[in-house]
Amino acid sequence: MPVATLLPFTTTPNRKSASPTSFRLTEKFILLLVFSAFITLCFGAIFFLPDSSKLLSGVFFHSSAVETNTRTNPESNSDSVQHGPSPNPTLPIHGDWSESMMKHAWDSYRRYAWGSNELRPVSKQGHSSNLFGDIKGATIVDALDTLYIMEMFEEFDVATDWVEKNLDFNMNAEVSVFEVNIRFVGGLLSAYYLSGKEVFRRKAVELGEKLLPAFKTPTGIPWALLNLKSGIGRNWPWASGGSSILAEYGTLHLEFMHLSKLSGNPDFAQKVMNIRKVLNRLDKPQGLYPNYLNPNSGQWGQHHVSVGGLGDSFYEYLLKAWLMSDKTDEEGKKLYYDALQAIETNLMRKSSSGLTYIAEWKGGLLEHKMGHLTCFAGGMIALGADGAPTDKTGHQMELAAELARTCHESYARTALKLGPEAFRFDGGVEAIATRQNEKYFILRPEVIETYMYMWRFTHDPKYREWGWEAVQALEQHCKVEGGYSGLRDVYAASPSHDDVQQSFYLAETLKYLFLLFSDDDHLPFEHWVFNTEAHPLPILRRDKTDRPNEVE
Repeated sequence: MPVATLLPFTTTPNRKSASPTSFRLTEKFILLLVFSAFITLCFGAIFFLPDSSKLLSGVFFHSSAVETNTRTNPESNSDSVQHGPSPNPTLPIHGDWSESMMKHAWDSYRRYAWGSNELRPVSKQGHSSNLFGDIKGATIVDALDTLYIMEMFEEFDVATDWVEKNLDFNMNAEVSVFEVNIRFVGGLLSAYYLSGKEVFRRKAVELGEKLLPAFKTPTGIPWALLNLKSGIGRNWPWASGGSSILAEYGTLHLEFMHLSKLSGNPDFAQKVMNIRKVLNRLDKPQGLYPNYLNPNSGQWGQHHVSVGGLGDSFYEYLLKAWLMSDKTDEEGKKLYYDALQAIETNLMRKSSSGLTYIAEWKGGLLEHKMGHLTCFAGGMIALGADGAPTDKTGHQMELAAELARTCHESYARTALKLGPEAFRFDGGVEAIATRQNEKYFILRPEVIETYMYMWRFTHDPKYREWGWEAVQALEQHCKVEGGYSGLRDVYAASPSHDDVQQSFYLAETLKYLFLLFSDDDHLPFEHWVFNTEAHPLPILRRDKTDRPNEVE
């Protein structure tokens, strides 16, 4: 509680008499008592009350040069993070529930799957995806910053100890460059900037260096898969004749720019800037970016365009590259707003009942399907609206709000009040999944992510109300004794669990829920940019001579 909130309760009452000599002895005694109480409360507040949220947020602005533990006192009251008041009395004012959700997910992982990449919460055992090769501990690294932000410092210290002693990248195994970058490199960078612990910087740079051989292609467009020992890369065999995927090679920029900053090695930045050069040389069909690009020929593969899977975070990183550069990356800015205009013209449509959605484009034909992954776009468009041409800022905020409403409808129209993997706008249906293989929910964060951004920019209470609906559904249908599980069919009357607690549930879903109900000055957007795995990275400030300066 801020000290200032005590002041209204300690001021002396107004009195009609103007002369102190006219006070009787009892009045003087009472006044002395009140004054003493005021002094006592002030000193007590200084020594015993936790800092205000503004002071706490100052901890998260420290320079990248700081390599000591600068966190708040681990024994301080967690209420030092002040959560915004709710206009609806049925909504939570404080975030204890979000910390409780995180604790259940984390404690379950620690109890049943410690060191594994992910948890099987129903069968209570570890689960590892081949995306990470033989690298272990995806949930640990993905959860580091969420633990820190929620002031779960005891758990954070345990995770830090595991990273120091067990996180190993020296193995003869093939990994997804994209997934390892956004989860491991992003998670380590964020943990470093928040805590100042050198181990995270060292591990992030070490892993980044092991990913550099992925760029050894004729064009410099990286392979999707890389053997960390041999440095030999390849692409997914199903990806349009050996193509690289837009959302994969286009989602390295934020992390690699920070790796250059922290390591002093310009190679990281040069690799991702070269990707832009290749893209700039290519013709874009109707201004759109196809999902597939051949790294040998430098030509597009099949003309499939999506703002969901295979494409999504490429567009996100164009905008965030500009924001993270302290708005000096004018090329990134232009690429983003040009791409957004092409998306609005060619892919955005309105249903008969007025729901705005983003369709997919296949060889010039629209497929009227929108994925859960695409629901991040509402938050992205809101984040970029302020930088749009003056006459388009309001329009882009309207688009963001319309997309948020559509994605909420995809949740509201299911039996379990959680959204399907994809939903359609054809055959007489709107915002409903019609195919069985699109009805599942794997604890994805994109809808809540958009609610968080929309709340920050509008303070419209419906976004917190919608977020709280999701919390209740997660608790009712996804929570099991051993953690949180995804669902096989959100339209079924009762939940059927898929038995996987995804690492991104701790990295993204729970973090965005926490921030949705936090004050705006907690990880404020003018200081932080979130990578696509919700790992906050500080804006890279530049001094007056236009040279890289310390991050704030």
